[in-house]
Amino acid sequence: MTEAPSPIAGIRAMLIELLGGPDASIAHRRAQSLAFSAAQPPLPSDIRIAADLLGGVPVERVQADGSQAAGVFLHLHGGGYVMGDPAGSRSLTTALARASGWEVISVDYRLAPAHAFPAAVEDAVDAYAALLADGISARSIIVGGESAGGGLAVAALLAARDRGLDMPVGVIALSPWANLACEGESYVTRHGRDPLLTVTVLKDMAAEYMAGADARQPLASPALADLTGLPPLLIQVGSEEVLLSDAIALADRARDASVEVELQVWQDMIHVWQMFPGLLEEADRAIAAIVARLDNSFRAK
Repeated sequence: MTEAPSPIAGIRAMLIELLGGPDASIAHRRAQSLAFSAAQPPLPSDIRIAADLLGGVPVERVQADGSQAAGVFLHLHGGGYVMGDPAGSRSLTTALARASGWEVISVDYRLAPAHAFPAAVEDAVDAYAALLADGISARSIIVGGESAGGGLAVAALLAARDRGLDMPVGVIALSPWANLACEGESYVTRHGRDPLLTVTVLKDMAAEYMAGADARQPLASPALADLTGLPPLLIQVGSEEVLLSDAIALADRARDASVEVELQVWQDMIHVWQMFPGLLEEADRAIAAIVARLDNSFRAK
């Protein structure tokens, strides 16, 4: 009898079929991203989503029935700084809102090439500053995101720190792209194992976003930055990711700066596997681990 493929193998196959492989062009990825966002299924009956502006930046507010209004999760979507939007991350943001009871505010930051670095950082900081200006305590805010959004979450807090803004209670980076110079062992060792990304594609995205600027500067590559003064950091990354080295380097930089950090390397997982709750047990467990971090660590501070 032929053994049934594992759930993660099925997710891999689906992603490769939809994307055409990890070397798919940016143009193809953009088209697929737009199609995916446009084809979102009806919202679950327990979820409410509303468009809004925060500091002049478009956002999507996500709340679940029974929300305790305990805090705000300021979310930054992935897409290599050149694609993506809040709708494309709803599988994650709605699951977080439901599991945590927090309001999730997903930021629709400007994208390259029309808006090059540091536009995304500016939008993220403006949205965060607007929350503070609205009277929401920094101790009731988490900042986080996936992929490019994971790196952007850390970069935005570096910029917020330098502006003298109060730090949130924590930051969560899921499969973060945190070194836009694309340096690290996993860029080579995970080539062919990551179904979504290659160093070639990442360098193309970085070139569009940086538009000739130095990719190694702190607000572009927080894995190379001084993270002194940042709040506690939770990093989740899959063992099969091209970006594994970025996550490890980011954690190392946090430790160097005496920032509390937890690095979770999930075996056999691929880039942003957390986007598949209900389809992948590991996604459900990863989201539960994030919520446990909110409950047991961040909320206690």
